Amino acid sequence: MPIMIKLFFQLLVLLASVVAVAQPTLSTKNKKAIELYTEADNFRVRGQYREALELLRQAIEKDKDFSEAYFRQALIYKSLRDYATSSDLFLKGLSTTSDPKKQKAFFFELGDNSLLQGEYEKSIQFLDHYLDNEILNKAKVEQASMWKRNAQYALRNKKISSQFKQHELSDTVNTFAMQYFPVLTADEQSLIFTRRKGGGQDDDEDLVVSKKDAKGRWTPPVSISPNINSPLNEGTCTISADGRQLIFTSCTGRRGYGSCDLFESRKIGEEWTLPVNLGPDVNSPAWESQPSLSSDGRMLFFVSDRRGGVGNKDIYVSYKLDENKWTKAENLGPQVNTPYEEISPFIHVNGRTLFFASNGRAGFGGYDIYRSERNNSQWSEPENFGFPVNNHEDQFSLFITADGQRGFYSHEDNQRVNSSRIFEITVPEELQLQYKSNYVKGIVRDRKTQKPLKAKVDLFNINKNELTSAVQSDSITGEYLMVLTQGADYALYVSRPGYLFQSLNFNYESQLNLLPIALDVYLDPAEKGASAVLNNIFFEYNKYELKEKSLTELDKVIRFLSDNPGLRVEISGHTDNSGSAAYNLQLSQKRAQSVAAYLVEHGIATTRVVQKGYGADKPLKPNDTEENKQINRRIEFRILN
Repeated sequence: MPIMIKLFFQLLVLLASVVAVAQPTLSTKNKKAIELYTEADNFRVRGQYREALELLRQAIEKDKDFSEAYFRQALIYKSLRDYATSSDLFLKGLSTTSDPKKQKAFFFELGDNSLLQGEYEKSIQFLDHYLDNEILNKAKVEQASMWKRNAQYALRNKKISSQFKQHELSDTVNTFAMQYFPVLTADEQSLIFTRRKGGGQDDDEDLVVSKKDAKGRWTPPVSISPNINSPLNEGTCTISADGRQLIFTSCTGRRGYGSCDLFESRKIGEEWTLPVNLGPDVNSPAWESQPSLSSDGRMLFFVSDRRGGVGNKDIYVSYKLDENKWTKAENLGPQVNTPYEEISPFIHVNGRTLFFASNGRAGFGGYDIYRSERNNSQWSEPENFGFPVNNHEDQFSLFITADGQRGFYSHEDNQRVNSSRIFEITVPEELQLQYKSNYVKGIVRDRKTQKPLKAKVDLFNINKNELTSAVQSDSITGEYLMVLTQGADYALYVSRPGYLFQSLNFNYESQLNLLPIALDVYLDPAEKGASAVLNNIFFEYNKYELKEKSLTELDKVIRFLSDNPGLRVEISGHTDNSGSAAYNLQLSQKRAQSVAAYLVEHGIATTRVVQKGYGADKPLKPNDTEENKQINRRIEFRILN
């Protein structure tokens, strides 16, 4: 069941309880009016609103001062999201009674209605009337106080950005009765979302995908896969940055642990595998939904209403240990979760910024979008994402592109129940991410045969010697995609057993190249003559002492040699042609010796490592530009036997 439908039915239950508490006795003595009022309630609780409204209209005709009939009419229009009509009826009902107990119920609802319409001053006035007169109902006082804080927050923070732009995606995408919770691959070539054919609870939900054509237009959405979609419902989903790992919600028809569980499918070539339940460390006997994967698919955020949480619905996280095992889910705790509801988590591909919706924090009313930054294992105090992304309407989810400049979300029509369409927004500069991301993608191939290869692709922050992300290229197509995030100097390693690894460097410490990088990687079989440039070995200018950020690369070489104990290798140093030939030869020799010495000190036999300096004798590029000279200044690794 999608969040919109679920919230709708929860609202009906809430309204029923409100009426029961707020209206202990009826204001009319007219028996026919009471009879019509009672009959109307039988229709109302079954969702037959048209019939209920007609009977309540007739009841009011019998007694123009029947305050409870106005109140119940107003509640029905509120559940239909016709807040203007609902408020008019609440005001009419309020005018018919001088009973302070009944007036409180009207003030409470009018305060909420005004907040839902963005009429913040009115909301504060009505809520003040309520709070001045209510002392016993602590739960409702707390709710009214929160609404008042939201209205006050909205008045202080409502400012329009000239950079904010939004547009509804074309009818090619918005072709169903409902479409919601959109997610994209990092290259923005695939848009995946949940579609619902109708607004009814029993209407089918499926996952569909729309792809960009050669002109950058979204194509008509189609079923993501017959292996995933079924005659039953497939709900909210998330996808890894490379578009090859999908986790989605399924509530009926598949073996599970609770009312709704999370399932995983992998894309191999162009086919999706049969979904597998994520197991009891992620799922529980309760409700799990609204998953969000990190870019490499190793970190999963989701929502659950299981016992032991901070609030009614909380955000949890689980980490992938191997292909079939996840860690036991952990509650993100009170730093993120509140006693109310946190829903729709979205972890940006930068792996640091978590977006989510909450109705338990200061905002513009209802559910707002918030964001929190992860520093090591700690989350910062969540910040409201601000106006105009947030407003008086409920905001349930938001997807931000890798570069942080655009977002996608689904918006429910406040005038119609069960109607939602997908929008794209331009994120104002003041709301954009501190850490933006880019990506490198291509195909891993055997250099000799050109055959696509399945290979490990590891990304390290070399300043911390820390693994940042890990993916695999596709076993059929060889395709890979790795996200690169601003703020680090990266070593990218592509490796496969039986092959010499390739080492690449991307320095994004100070700035980010926002243009995507297309880079095919060619692996050489680990045999005599195969060589690779060690792009992440660093020295100070004109010195031969290894810089500390070379350790990641050196450890990678040690692991390779340990895994291939029969290999003997040459470590060679190379320079550009600046300076004298004798000086360059000496410098290159000393640099090669520094690398070889480190390998020997860490367990590699001296007989397996030869070091040699070539000076400027073996350039890879002409020494005619500074960029080419930098390429020529290098350490190479070559297999001798």
